[in-house]
Amino acid sequence: MADAPLFPDGRVLVFSKAPVPGQVKTRLMPLLGGDGCARLQRRLVARTLQTAVSASLCPVELWCTDSADPFLRDCAGRYGATLHDQGEGDLGRRMLGALRDALRRARFAVLVGTDCPAASAADLAHAFAALRAGRDVVLGPVEDGGYWLIGGRRTDRRLFDAIPWGSGRVAALTRARLRDMQWSWEELPESWDIDRPEDLARWRRLGNLCAGR
Repeated sequence: MADAPLFPDGRVLVFSKAPVPGQVKTRLMPLLGGDGCARLQRRLVARTLQTAVSASLCPVELWCTDSADPFLRDCAGRYGATLHDQGEGDLGRRMLGALRDALRRARFAVLVGTDCPAASAADLAHAFAALRAGRDVVLGPVEDGGYWLIGGRRTDRRLFDAIPWGSGRVAALTRARLRDMQWSWEELPESWDIDRPEDLARWRRLGNLCAGR
C-alpha cells in the first residue's frame, strides 16, 4: 500500500514548456543545438516530476504550454500527474492563474520550474511545512536573482504583474512586494538553475548528465 501523502491538502504544480527544438533552452543552443536543448528539457521535466512524485507529499499537477505535446502527455501518465494548460499571457499571468486555480481545490499550492537540478524532495517538504506553519508565501531563490519555486496559502496579482522575468531582479522585486503587502514569507536555501553553458558544465561536474549532441 502506498504511503499516505504528508500534505493531502496541498498541490505541487510543475510548470514546463513543451520540449520543442528552438523554443526551449535557447541560451544553450550554441552549445547543444536545438535538438540537444529539447532533449535537455525532456530530461529536466522528467527529473522534476520524479522528485515531486517520489516525495509523496500531495497530488502533482503538470502545467504546460501545450497539453497536446506527446512527451508531456506521456510524462503525466507515467508519473500520475494531472495535465493542465498554462493559458495565455506572460509568465506572471500564467503562474498567477495556475496558483489561483490550485488554491480553489487545495489549502496550499507550490509551483516549481523544471530548471533547478538541485531541487529535492526535502525542499518541497520544507516549502509545505512553512505554509502549514502559517507563512503566506514560500520562495526558492536561485543564484541569478530569480526563483525556482513559489508557493502560497493565498496569492495576489501584485506578486506577478510587471515583473521583468528572466532578469536578476525577480526575487528582489517579489520580496519588496511581499513587504509592501505585509505578507509573511519564508525562503529555501539559495540554489541554482540551468540557463547558461557554465550551468550545464556545473551539472556535468556533479555527474548528473551524460551529454551529447
